[in-house]
Amino acid sequence: MPAIFDALPGWEAPVGSISGSLAHMWDATAADGRPAPASEDAKATQVNFVLHLGFDTTAADAVAQFETAVRFSRIYPSRVVVLCPAPADEPGVEMRAKVYGECTLGKSKGDTRCCEFVMLAYPFGARQFLESEVSICLSVDLPLYYWPHRFAVTHRLAEYPYLLTRSRRVLIDTAIAPADILSFPWPRPQAVRDLVYARLLHVRQSLGQFLSRYPMAAICQGLESVTVSHGSSLAAEGRVLLEWNRERVGQCGENRARFVLAAPADAAPAALAVAFAYADGKSFSWQADVAAGAARFRADFGAGRTELATTVSLLSPENALSEAMFF
Repeated sequence: MPAIFDALPGWEAPVGSISGSLAHMWDATAADGRPAPASEDAKATQVNFVLHLGFDTTAADAVAQFETAVRFSRIYPSRVVVLCPAPADEPGVEMRAKVYGECTLGKSKGDTRCCEFVMLAYPFGARQFLESEVSICLSVDLPLYYWPHRFAVTHRLAEYPYLLTRSRRVLIDTAIAPADILSFPWPRPQAVRDLVYARLLHVRQSLGQFLSRYPMAAICQGLESVTVSHGSSLAAEGRVLLEWNRERVGQCGENRARFVLAAPADAAPAALAVAFAYADGKSFSWQADVAAGAARFRADFGAGRTELATTVSLLSPENALSEAMFF
């Protein structure tokens, strides 16, 4: 059985009686004096969330993503199903299950937020039956969100049509996904969200707010190039930030600017920068050290030079999930 399943917390449960195992788990939690839902309604589950761990997931990575899902569920109470595949060359493997749950007490007596997890380990040969088992584990009438994590090859996604077509959002992380993930023929491309784009929320907001002070004509006129530079640890963020700039200023004004992605050899690993180059002497730049949380704007759009120090950060993994899911 895959090490990722063994690394995850929870109580072993019969695959055929997961609902009963969850109820028994909560009874045992309450008997131990720990927070537990007083009734089925008290759980107030808001979403179904399937975290699908691919073959490139290590045990440590599986635990990290599980903990991200737990932190997310403390904000948005969830029924989470974690799928753990066994390697194709591992013989004699049967499907196994674990259950896990926790409740977080809020500021008021009635503010109890609970999450429930079902971990399913499955052999490679049983993948065609997996989605039927997943559907049994989900809460009825709640939206479904699907997060395939560290799939070794993209085409394996096609083996899970129920999850790809029924999910309100399909979450990918192009920083760690196979290179061809963006060209995969998604059955519902409008549902796909990139966690890299979500992590850049504060960066996009900061750039947008600063540039909104200036007339669009001043930003566009004479624009020759837009360059996004990145350090070694932010290559995906640099690529996505360049595309975001292309969507917003790529066709403005009479000039069609060149868009350039650069990775300077002397850049700090967590460096990220944007620079506009003009034919008429204007200038704009934003330089950031994400690890240090510091950034600086420099601009001159013809009305005098402006320089502004500001902060910078990427969204935490759990907040990036909520951004990608709901916005």
